[in-house]
Amino acid sequence: MEAMLDDVLEAGLRRARRIDPLYAQDVVHRVTGFVRRGGKRLRTAFVWCGWRAAGGTGDASAVLRTGAALELLQVCALVHDDVMDGSPLRRGGPAMHVDFARRHQRAGMRGSSQSFARSAAVLAGDLALAWADDLLTETALGSVHGLRLHREWQAMRGEMVAGQYRDIHAQAAGAFSLDEALTIATLKSALYTVERPLALGASLAAADEDTLNALRAAGRSAGLAFQLRDDLLGAFGDPALTGKPAGEDLRARKPTYLLATALNHADASGDTDAAAALAPGHDHRSERTVERMRFALEHTGARASVEAKIAELTAASLQHFTGTGASPEVRQEFAALVERAAGPTPRSGEET
Repeated sequence: MEAMLDDVLEAGLRRARRIDPLYAQDVVHRVTGFVRRGGKRLRTAFVWCGWRAAGGTGDASAVLRTGAALELLQVCALVHDDVMDGSPLRRGGPAMHVDFARRHQRAGMRGSSQSFARSAAVLAGDLALAWADDLLTETALGSVHGLRLHREWQAMRGEMVAGQYRDIHAQAAGAFSLDEALTIATLKSALYTVERPLALGASLAAADEDTLNALRAAGRSAGLAFQLRDDLLGAFGDPALTGKPAGEDLRARKPTYLLATALNHADASGDTDAAAALAPGHDHRSERTVERMRFALEHTGARASVEAKIAELTAASLQHFTGTGASPEVRQEFAALVERAAGPTPRSGEET
């Protein structure tokens, strides 16, 4: 997989140098570096697992190219997400817009470094998206199953945008329900991280409807478990493992299932202290406020409830996967991937 990505990235760099050396150095070099510096490649692994579950054998080059396209799409999603959230860290290093701001300051350029950095980072994310689409399209054109592959890809991109919009809309509205939090988690993460990658791989193996439906059900459950684990990591995770600042989701009061669960528990039990700690306020950036929110998440039982929900979703995912008729070896491979994604404990997580 890494060899395939390296080939794609080097080809992109060569094209960029022919277009313009400054663009190649400032933008393309940063995008290729970002791809190479992190991630578990989970989406690629689920593409492979979907292909194998549907009976895929022989030449796997189309599967690997599809996985590489997903990794590039993930770069676009992360870079743009960090711009929208103002996140300073990603994959254990400076977020793309932070790196561009430092570039502006070192060079003594005119104007606002923040404005320059946000604009440049958006362009970097756009480039990663363009590369992802190019690679997926080339793969689809070279495959007898290309139409099915492209339809899955097309649907996934639309779901990603819808999920991101629902996320920022819920933050701006300041109020959200458990159902809203689950909708956001499904659109923004569950489909994109597991369900669609499984379906993309299965499409390349000409999966029948029964197999595809079983994979979709397994992927939906596993993908939600993955997002709920990410919610816990966003609140309680170790930056050395996550590659992101601790408590960032709490500072931003992200509309997560974890926060919605805590608010529900506080309301049901009449815990006004917890409700106040979790309510919107003007000092959510302070460490003291973040600590109060963490305490409320624990005290209301929300953290334990989410852990239980993850276990429930994981079990459901494995049960659905048996419906594919995949071999024991492939079922074991899928179970290992789900454990990597959903993790047995918050400390097992890592930015993906």
